[in-house]
Amino acid sequence: MTTKELRARGKAQVTTTGGASRSRARLGADIALAAIGVCFVAPLLWLLLAAVDPQAVYQTKVPSAPSTLNFSAVLTPELLFLPLANSLWLSAGTAAVNLLAAVLAAYPLSRYQSRFNKPFMYTVLFGTSLPVTAIMVPVYGLFVQLQLLDSMAATIFFMATTTLPMAIWMTKNFMDSVPLELEEAAWMDGASAMTALRTIVLPLMRPGLGVVFIFVFIQAWGNFFVPFILLLSPGKQPAAVSIFSFFGQHGAIAYGQLAAFSILYSVPVLLLYALVSRGMGNSFALSGAMKG
Repeated sequence: MTTKELRARGKAQVTTTGGASRSRARLGADIALAAIGVCFVAPLLWLLLAAVDPQAVYQTKVPSAPSTLNFSAVLTPELLFLPLANSLWLSAGTAAVNLLAAVLAAYPLSRYQSRFNKPFMYTVLFGTSLPVTAIMVPVYGLFVQLQLLDSMAATIFFMATTTLPMAIWMTKNFMDSVPLELEEAAWMDGASAMTALRTIVLPLMRPGLGVVFIFVFIQAWGNFFVPFILLLSPGKQPAAVSIFSFFGQHGAIAYGQLAAFSILYSVPVLLLYALVSRGMGNSFALSGAMKG
C-alpha cells in the first residue's frame, strides 16, 4: 500500500470518527431539549385537560366525559369580566405611563454624551434588582398617609415605577440604533429636539417600543402582590388577585374552574402580543439610511 493510500485511509477514519462524535453530541442535545420541552408542555397539557374535565384533580388525566361546565361556571361578571377589565386597566395604564417616562428618560441618555451617563445607567440597572416586597411596607405607609389606598390611578403610577428601570435600559438600547444623522437633518430644517423625537426617532423605533410595552404589560398583568396590598375593594382587584377565589378553605381547590379561568386569563396577553407583532413591520429598515 502506497503512502498516498495510507493517508486517504487515515483521513477517512478521522472523518468517520468525527461524524460519529457529532452524531452522539447531537443526539444528547436532542434528548436534553426534549426533556426541557416536556417540562414546559406537561403543565400546559394539564391546563387544557383539566379545563374540560368536570372532575378535574391535580393529576394530569384525560377526562372521561369532556364538558364546558368549567368555562360556564367562570364566565360571570364577578369571577371573570370585572377582574379582567381591572387587569386591562391596570396593565395598559402602567405600560402607557412607563413607556412615556422611559422615552423621555432614555432620549438624553442616548443622544447627549456626559460623564454621568454611565453611572446613571448602572444605578438604573441596580434598581432592577430591588424586590418589590422589600419596599412595600414603606410604600403602604406612604399610601395611608396620602390617603391613596384603594386608588387605581395611584396603584398604576406605583406599578409603573417598579418596572421603569428596566424599561429605561431597554428603550435606550433601542434608541441607540436610530441614526443620529436623521435627527441632525431635521434640526437643520428647524425642528426642535422634541419634534425630532416625535417625528423621526419614535416611528423608527416602533418595534422597540412595542417590545417595551409588551414587557411592562405582562409584568403588570401577572402582578399579584402590589394590587393585593394597595387595592382593598373586591370590585377593583385584578384577575391576578381574584384567581385565589378558586382556592377554598381547608385545602379545597376547584381545579377545573381554576384551569378554565387560567386559560381565559392568558387570552388577552396572547392577543396583544399577536397584534403588536403584526403591527411592528420592519421599522428599523431606515437604520442604515445615512450609511454608504
